[in-house]
Amino acid sequence: MFFWLLEMLFWVGLAGTPGWFLGGPFGAVLGALIAVFIYAATLLWKLDRLERWLSAPVLRQDPPWHGVWREISVRVQRMLRQQEKLAAVHQKQLQDFLQAIQASPNGVILLDEQARIEWCNDTAAAHLGLDAQRDRLQHVVHLVRDPVFARYFAQDEHTSEAVIEGRASSVVNRQKLSVQLHAYGEGRSLLLTRDITALAQADAMRRDFVANVSHEIRTPLTVLSGFVETLQSIPLGAEETQQYLHLMSAQSDRMQSLVADLLMLSQLEGSQLPSTQEKVSLAALMLQVTTEAQAFSDWMANKGQGPVHQLEFAPVPDVYVMGTRSELLSAVSNLVSNAIRYTPLGGRIQIHWSSSPEGLMFIVKDSGPGIAAEHLPRLAERFYRVDRSRSRETGGTGLGLAITKHVMQRHGGELRIESVVGQGSTFRLVFPQSRVVGESTPAA
Repeated sequence: MFFWLLEMLFWVGLAGTPGWFLGGPFGAVLGALIAVFIYAATLLWKLDRLERWLSAPVLRQDPPWHGVWREISVRVQRMLRQQEKLAAVHQKQLQDFLQAIQASPNGVILLDEQARIEWCNDTAAAHLGLDAQRDRLQHVVHLVRDPVFARYFAQDEHTSEAVIEGRASSVVNRQKLSVQLHAYGEGRSLLLTRDITALAQADAMRRDFVANVSHEIRTPLTVLSGFVETLQSIPLGAEETQQYLHLMSAQSDRMQSLVADLLMLSQLEGSQLPSTQEKVSLAALMLQVTTEAQAFSDWMANKGQGPVHQLEFAPVPDVYVMGTRSELLSAVSNLVSNAIRYTPLGGRIQIHWSSSPEGLMFIVKDSGPGIAAEHLPRLAERFYRVDRSRSRETGGTGLGLAITKHVMQRHGGELRIESVVGQGSTFRLVFPQSRVVGESTPAA
């Protein structure tokens, strides 16, 4: 500004001097006015050129002027480049922030002052069945048609979360979502969604597990309590006393078996995966399984006053399985004892090992009553029984197949069940080839 003032005074003096000599004071004033007018017109013309240069979509790198105007253009270009760099940095930060929210496992929805959707990530869209583009600027309550959500949204305070059903729910699988509203900015809201289906299922399993354990323990405890009360209040003979003590011992054994199976499950869930360095001989393992199976079959025959089962043990392959012996023994013996427990006295039970492209298989086939197809998917659940009374009569805890399935998963294997009502059942343990070492030829 100071430079322009000096420049204008220079031109006024330059034009006023000839006017003084030609027309005196009046000529000097006239010359000065003409100089000011010409200088102002020139300045306005240059300002117009500068405005048109700044208004262009792309600034020319070499402006068509010199002197102070060129310096002005250079400084303007420098400021614009700095602003462009700053805008690019902010844009990059915004993109990174949106990508981070997009990758979040939780749903995020930004709402304006009227609770209309401004932006949402893919997780929220999947949770609530939204379309990020189509549903933009739509009221969230109009899109999430859930009575629980509507009531929650209408509250004055949202200090806690609400649980609603997700759009991925079906008749078989119910998706549970946790939604919570947070206020931010000037009247805006942040809606967060979280899939809590696994937590809800785990909580339901926990409640069922506690209820089942309580029920299983309460039954023998009730029997024991009744027998103890009888022995304390009624004088009995020696034979009746022995009979009551025998029944009490059976109930005590039942509770011990239940506690042992519960401890086994707890150890399986809390311990490290089986080692791949320990070799378990199938021959030695099956020797113990055979002895226990014969004893259990004899006990069942004596109890039921009938013929023993036809146990057919095929020759055992001379191989080793890499894993934990106690877990493998539990898995194998559970299948054999279940077959004996649920097969009528005198029935046929075939036990053998075989090799296949999938790996090593342990197969137990019985001639029992069979299992209906609707029960097969749930047989390995804890405390699930097809016939509860039959299982309790034979001392079953309802945890055997659950333990077997868990052991096979820890060893990289699989439990398979096939059954037809009236034609018996077949249970298979499939061990991966990576867990089997040694010769595959059968040995007596």
